[in-house]
Amino acid sequence: MSTAYVIDPPIVPSLPVVGDTRRFAVNRIYCVGRNYADHAREMGHDPDREPPFFFMKPANSIVTDGKDMQYPNLSNDVHHEIEMVVAIGKGGVNIPADKALEHVYGYGVGLDMTRRDLQGEAKKMGRPWDTGKAFDQSAPCAALTPATQFGHPTKGTVKLLVNGEVRQEGDLNQLIWNVPDTIAYLSTLFTLEPGDLIMSGTPAGVGPVKKGDVLEGSVEGLSPLKIKIV
Repeated sequence: MSTAYVIDPPIVPSLPVVGDTRRFAVNRIYCVGRNYADHAREMGHDPDREPPFFFMKPANSIVTDGKDMQYPNLSNDVHHEIEMVVAIGKGGVNIPADKALEHVYGYGVGLDMTRRDLQGEAKKMGRPWDTGKAFDQSAPCAALTPATQFGHPTKGTVKLLVNGEVRQEGDLNQLIWNVPDTIAYLSTLFTLEPGDLIMSGTPAGVGPVKKGDVLEGSVEGLSPLKIKIV
């Protein structure tokens, strides 16, 4: 017997999958903060002294399939942060690092868009970052590539171009906490579930965008991301 609801249930956010007509249903989006040393330094922190920390975005903040991103309200300082996205295909809790990659469905390219001014205000007041990080359309993502096709990368260029000019460039081998260690640590805090995404961190060079900018993000070997800010 099907369940009846008093309102129509929300549409399940999803991402396209390279080589498949089916889509990847998104459950939650976890983001790793300051996971590249140079980015940690540019944000005024010591990367050698911090364990990993996480914040979240709602699943319906995803922008995909070539759609434009609306410049958000109540901000005059929206920043780009290019990242490799890790898609969880098998859930678990207290996952050992040496078993963590067995839980990965695939990988993609994403942007952790940030209302930096609102995030800065929240930091000064000791408040959560939600208004700076978890706003509508704050998670543009490209199509996922299954690990069965791509493998599990430990190196590869991560790059963002804004209007054809390089703004961010790094390499996956510069991650402070690699993918297995990140999954292992995160799974001690939350029970990971199929459909969860992990944005693995951004290299140095984050900066502001404006309406009309075209952003082109890439992680070596993965389907690229291209969006326009409108």
